[in-house]
Amino acid sequence: MTATAPWTTAKPTALLVLADGTVIEGKGIGATGKVQAEVVFNTALTGYEEIMTDPSYLGQIVTFTFPHIGNIGANDEDIEDLTPAARHGAVGVIFKADITDPSSYRAAKHLDAWLKARGIIGLCGIDTRALTAWIRENGAPNAVIAHDPNGVFNLDELKAEAKAWSGLEGLDLAKVASSGQSSRWSEKPWVWNEGYSELAETETTHHVVALDFGVKRNILRLFAGLGCKVTVMPATTSAEEVLAQKPDGIFLSNGPGDPAATGEYAVPVIKDLIKSDIPLFGICLGHQMLGLALGAKTEKMHQGHHGANHPVKDHTTGKVEIVSMNHGFAVDSKSLPEGVEETHVSLFDGTNCGLRVTGKPVFSVQHHPEASPGPQDSHYLFRRFINLVREKKGEPALAER
Repeated sequence: MTATAPWTTAKPTALLVLADGTVIEGKGIGATGKVQAEVVFNTALTGYEEIMTDPSYLGQIVTFTFPHIGNIGANDEDIEDLTPAARHGAVGVIFKADITDPSSYRAAKHLDAWLKARGIIGLCGIDTRALTAWIRENGAPNAVIAHDPNGVFNLDELKAEAKAWSGLEGLDLAKVASSGQSSRWSEKPWVWNEGYSELAETETTHHVVALDFGVKRNILRLFAGLGCKVTVMPATTSAEEVLAQKPDGIFLSNGPGDPAATGEYAVPVIKDLIKSDIPLFGICLGHQMLGLALGAKTEKMHQGHHGANHPVKDHTTGKVEIVSMNHGFAVDSKSLPEGVEETHVSLFDGTNCGLRVTGKPVFSVQHHPEASPGPQDSHYLFRRFINLVREKKGEPALAER
């Protein structure tokens, strides 16, 4: 009779420590070290590389509800942050299963190597359904994610750091996520098996200035795809500097952090830009700060909206579209002042997802119409904005769809 090998349990090499002292053990992936951040979950089935490089996720750890991540590897085409060398995006990730080996002709790197190169700390091998249910019940928690290949952790220290972190409320991250310098953008949307192409000077029809609070590349690509010369300017740009570019339209980008904190320097600028009567369009953080500039209030959400399957109703058309979302703050629809109309609403929880100013070419949406990743139901919003520009210049309108 042979002896039975003793029961062994693999030593955890990564921990997620919540502010309430909860400790979740798993296997470490990606970069080593530790970082304080807010934990959220994302329900998208695809687009993990775009999600992790979305600057709106700066200061957050993303839990993926889809269990198998990494199956198409990583490449240099599917990133969304404007300055990849600075690596703006999620600071941590959580997967259910270990990283899948890549199986895609577009794969250039294994996801684990890509995470290491970008400095993103990861944890896998946990019940992500249970963590997601915890977040839905208790709200997005502050936490510390830590990875040590040797499994050596000072638990008391990690618990203290998780509890002590201030969280996203009151935190201005747009200055960090912004590219910090003015630049021109000319890359057009990706085409299957062709990649990206450049907008030629002869194709340019209108000039859009984009205020970069952490802008996503696909937003800029869609503008270029509509023939727009795009000038990207830093988050701290003044209204005078924007208007000196003589734009046909002005765009307020997405970005991370608390809109009220970024709004301390951005809202006065936005107020002046509204007065210029130049068509203005905002997305996500840009939408929230436009709301603040118009006299509305913003609020921190319980768990936020993060995914690529959110139903939103456009009151201006009566249509329901499935959209991509990524936000933890929202405009309080009850605080919208007279002269500001709610245009879009979430059919999940009734929160505000869009507004426009009566009698002015100014509007914004909370969701991400550039859909990277996600459905393209809301691409029409870019044409709606360009039509405001064309109307201002006495040009015929484009079909929205």
